[in-house]
Amino acid sequence: MEEQVFGGGHQQVDRQARPLWPAIKRGLLGKCPNCGEGKLFASFVKTVERCAVCGEEIFHHRADDLPAYLVVVIVGHIVVGAFMAVEATSSLSTWQHLAIWVPLTIISALALLRPVKGAVVGMQWALYMHGFGGEDDEIKGHPEA
Repeated sequence: MEEQVFGGGHQQVDRQARPLWPAIKRGLLGKCPNCGEGKLFASFVKTVERCAVCGEEIFHHRADDLPAYLVVVIVGHIVVGAFMAVEATSSLSTWQHLAIWVPLTIISALALLRPVKGAVVGMQWALYMHGFGGEDDEIKGHPEA
């Protein structure tokens, strides 16, 4: 299989396809994207070094800020839509709105952060990104630089 790599070049890669959606689902559930049995997280959002069941290395994932951005987009759309619907159908005071929407926003964001990070790690595993393919995740400088 020919694959485009960073810099626009192509390389021959002989890899077995990994199932994308099952890996994302396993990550959402906090399980190893490879076997679906081992735990993905050692603490709230810190991943394990490797799966205790199948031995798949997880430590080199690069979820970075993507899970937080996705959670902001998801929670923002839900909370703002719900706020606008409530505002259009009732006449709550500012303090009542604050009492409803601030806790709802915080709880929703905290509840979604871990599953979304797991899904991102599962996606990276399925697509052989950031070390999950056995290669170094290092960007080499331009030869003319």
